[in-house]
Amino acid sequence: MKRDEPAAPRAAYTRSWQRPFAAIATFANRAAVIAELEARKLRHDPTELFTRAIQPALWLLVFGQVFTHTRAIPTGDLPYIDFMAPGILAQSVLFIAIFYGITVIWERDLGIVHKFLVAPVPRAAIVTGKALSAGVRGLSQAVIVYLLAAILRVKLDLSVPSMLGVVGAVVLGAALFSTFSLIVACIVKTRERFMGIGQVLTMPLFFASNAIYPISIMPPWLRAVALGNPLTYEVDALRTLMLYGQKSTYGLGVDFGVLAGVTALLIFVAGRLYPRVAT
Repeated sequence: MKRDEPAAPRAAYTRSWQRPFAAIATFANRAAVIAELEARKLRHDPTELFTRAIQPALWLLVFGQVFTHTRAIPTGDLPYIDFMAPGILAQSVLFIAIFYGITVIWERDLGIVHKFLVAPVPRAAIVTGKALSAGVRGLSQAVIVYLLAAILRVKLDLSVPSMLGVVGAVVLGAALFSTFSLIVACIVKTRERFMGIGQVLTMPLFFASNAIYPISIMPPWLRAVALGNPLTYEVDALRTLMLYGQKSTYGLGVDFGVLAGVTALLIFVAGRLYPRVAT
């Protein structure tokens, strides 16, 4: 019997060692459930995918073609339409994600938020699930932009590692801006205020980035703003991964590190603020 005595402490130690992994698995499972619930909305109303396709099509087919022929924006040896395509993908993801928070206000009015709050689900898991569902919507835009870019003969890098990198950058970018949108919704709490703030934020975020022109041609003050804009790093990652033979300005490690770090911080803040939307 004495030989068997250490077994209990060893088992207890094993269970203690496994707890963090079990907690992470539980968190991921609950976030995936929330994401799946949100994704069902898109399946029931796919018309949003077609309406969202209009904006990138206009930017690439009209704005991009005009500036490619005028050569008004210096992009070196890279044709302007090639330079612009990743920026338009980032813009499409931004425009979808930045208004995602209004769904929380609708859910509050329908009583869904109260059901989430009484469920045994961490607030951060709810926010993470919603962020992942925004990433799914962002991927639909990636498909549209890739098709348009192929029609316009953009030199795309279609290798598997690059495509997977684009998926990661799109999902992280959508998660970041949708979580930021959710924070705004938790603070303002009304659709009218939220829509006003969302419209005010989208254009500065887009134009104070490297989406449609290089940062090098910006005035110094705008360049400083662009370097603090997460969209800049998303565009840099997409431009590096989407286009054949392009090198990252800041390094893909920095790009993904900024996106992941800011997203994690916003999820933490949004998890704390989420109960406020119900009050």
